Amino acid sequence: MNIQFPDLLRPFLGKLLWRKNSSEKVIYVTFDDGPVPEVTPRVLDMLDEYNLKATFFCVGENVEKYPELYNDILRRGHKTGNHTYNHLKGVSVSTEDYVANVQKASEIIDSRLFRPPYGRINYKQKKALRKDYEIVMWDVITQDYNTNLTPKNILQNIKRYSRNGSLVVFHDSIKAERNMLTVLPRAIEYWNSKGYRFEVL
Repeated sequence: MNIQFPDLLRPFLGKLLWRKNSSEKVIYVTFDDGPVPEVTPRVLDMLDEYNLKATFFCVGENVEKYPELYNDILRRGHKTGNHTYNHLKGVSVSTEDYVANVQKASEIIDSRLFRPPYGRINYKQKKALRKDYEIVMWDVITQDYNTNLTPKNILQNIKRYSRNGSLVVFHDSIKAERNMLTVLPRAIEYWNSKGYRFEVL
């Protein structure tokens, strides 16, 4: 299972951020779809244990439901990004509706980082959003939400595909909870053993 988007195809998708600092041993740990009280606090505690700062791409309606939890992410020194207000798939809605949804989320998520849910966004949407946001994709998506994968499968693929400058996607969601909470500490320990350091975007 390849969890990287092929490098050769990335330039054809426009000016998007897939990977950073390829010459340095840095990993960028990111989380999508939160915050949710069932999972996000446990992630934050785990990151504190490893003294690791991450970037959380938050869904606006979740932030609105759980503002204290969102503020806790920031209070603990992490960074946040916009993941639309309703977790919209860009190819399913008009450019106008998509941009409006992102802007609605931006009213409560103060960030110039934006990650499209599912990685699905069309050219017009990208063009409209690039004026105000850095559009962030990923180098490695863990697929921790995939209940057909075991933690062992996921960790093997993280080890295989992560590299200098990788943007790695986990999910602080109920669907991903079991796999993510099992894999995350093992992945961090693996990266530590290989001499990587961690930065926020």
